[in-house]
Amino acid sequence: MTPSGRAHIQALTTALPRLDTGRLGSWGRELADRLPAGARLLVAGNGGSAAEAQHLTSELVGRYRTERAPLSAIALHTDSSSVTAITNDYGPSEVFARQVRAHGRPGDVLLLLSTSGTSPNILAAAQCGREIGLTVWALTGPAPNPLAEAADQAVCVDADQVATIQECHLVAVHLLCAAVDAHLTQPTTTAAEPVNGRRLVVVGDVLLDRDITGTADRLSPEAPVPVVADTRATDRPGGAGLAALLAAREPDWHVTLVCGLGQDGPGARAGALLEEAGVDVINLATSGTTPVKTRVRAADRTLLRFDTPTAPLPLGPLPDQVHARLGEAAAVLVCDYGRGITSHKELRQALTDAAASRPLVWDPHPKGAPPVPGTALAVPNADEALLLTADTGPRDLAGDAARAALLLSAWPVTQVAVTRGSLGAVLVADPEAHPQVVPARPAAGDTCGAGDQLAVTAALMLGARQLPSHALAQAVDAATAYVRAGGPASVTTRPTTGRPGPLELAARVRARGGRVVGAGGVFDLLHTGHLSLLEQARRLGDTLIVCINADTSVSRLKGDDRPVVGEQERAALLEALDCVDGVLIFGEDTPEEILTQLRPDIWVKGGDYAGRRIPEADLVDSWGGTVVTVPYLDGNSTTARIAQLTQRAGAR
Repeated sequence: MTPSGRAHIQALTTALPRLDTGRLGSWGRELADRLPAGARLLVAGNGGSAAEAQHLTSELVGRYRTERAPLSAIALHTDSSSVTAITNDYGPSEVFARQVRAHGRPGDVLLLLSTSGTSPNILAAAQCGREIGLTVWALTGPAPNPLAEAADQAVCVDADQVATIQECHLVAVHLLCAAVDAHLTQPTTTAAEPVNGRRLVVVGDVLLDRDITGTADRLSPEAPVPVVADTRATDRPGGAGLAALLAAREPDWHVTLVCGLGQDGPGARAGALLEEAGVDVINLATSGTTPVKTRVRAADRTLLRFDTPTAPLPLGPLPDQVHARLGEAAAVLVCDYGRGITSHKELRQALTDAAASRPLVWDPHPKGAPPVPGTALAVPNADEALLLTADTGPRDLAGDAARAALLLSAWPVTQVAVTRGSLGAVLVADPEAHPQVVPARPAAGDTCGAGDQLAVTAALMLGARQLPSHALAQAVDAATAYVRAGGPASVTTRPTTGRPGPLELAARVRARGGRVVGAGGVFDLLHTGHLSLLEQARRLGDTLIVCINADTSVSRLKGDDRPVVGEQERAALLEALDCVDGVLIFGEDTPEEILTQLRPDIWVKGGDYAGRRIPEADLVDSWGGTVVTVPYLDGNSTTARIAQLTQRAGAR
């Protein structure tokens, strides 16, 4: 080996032990938190540093060692058309800064590589990144240098030769990727985190919701209004309090509520209910009253709602406990109900600081303050989006997507999802890209609080490092399940994990006064006749449970060559239909036993039974149920269709 070669190796062995591996590890942890929640990593460098930048982005978009979801990382020098056009039109010093302005969003990370730390285009990019709310990191040479001073944090390689610095930067790139993988595949807790589970911090105003429920079977002689009798009153926390209560039902999550809660009787009642549910309450209000929203309900319908007057609450200074809880949080949820808490300057700064290193979901209010910089996801509903944008476009999917794009451009947020009630939600991450639509399954029931359930689930999923699109899909499903379970009436019971089973779903529907519809059959080779029957059946009540014969039962009834499709696949295909809410499989030749468990209010058969007594009719009659037939589409026999297919196969 030549003397110069030995000197090069000696320089490396001297510089590498001094590499700031602790800071690289913390950067990896921060990227592992931010990127899956929707943030981007922008990277730039010149010459050999450009190669290192591209090396890093390829490892994150692809994979380093461990299989995981791709992460958003963009090398700004790789778009040759943009680089040459910007250089030609604006000069070489703007080649990266202009791209940072185009691609960067508050909460994103900008990593700049420069061996000297003096490159004008790199320094301009750092300044631009700081101005628009990006976190700026630098990999550079010996300190002090202008880039290290311009960045929020820097890893500086103490070496004299450019080649030595660049090779240390390559090591730093690999250490950074290893740290990202380690934190994504092996979730860790800090000393401040709860030992058993993650923490969610909910911020917002608390109301007291009261339901007065009774029966209404006559009109008043004084006026054409219903008389509600046999009433009972139920209280629960409302506003951000309901969101915190819903979150507290999730296993392995610890919930802190930072709120404005009036110093009065309703406030004390709401606070007591929250504490009973295990919510850690930090009240910023120094006085004031708590709004009470009272609904009068009968037969699962709201007849009247009356609200007490509301006014902004006087709020005190932010206690240190709030900073501590935000520092522990895996995710933060802001539920703005327009009473002033989101305008609290200290709290807004604390939320901005928190959003830089953890996902923050913002549920806005037209009378509230805008989201803080770095918000990962804003979730206005369609009515709120209309008011917030003053947009007069159509109230349909295209209009909701357009309003989401307007809010994304106006707010310092990464993504906006406009929630659309029973129609699901539409997610926009880039005003120039196609929106992502998340449809909802049909659900009948009390929708009060469904938006809170959606926002809570989105925050929890982002806190668990789910991608925003996945988080929103699960949030829409959770809101649907909440409505099916009875809406706010379900908050007094501990939820079961996952989707409720068919029998539990039927019990919930029946408990809130709904009608359970059942239908039965083999449903082998699903065809339009089956679809017609099921769609008509679903319109007869509030939930449809389909009972299907098990494989063994089908074979006994129709022969050893049946069924063509196995029971699990038949059940999965039926459950995928929007008109079907659940499927039960029975092994007997007739459905009497499963019907006794389900006890449907209406049992539906196809019109081919018209004129004949259905065998299970006496059983259904015994609990007051009704057996009906619906019109049958002729020419849709499964047996005949299988015979045709067999004949065609034989002809070949």
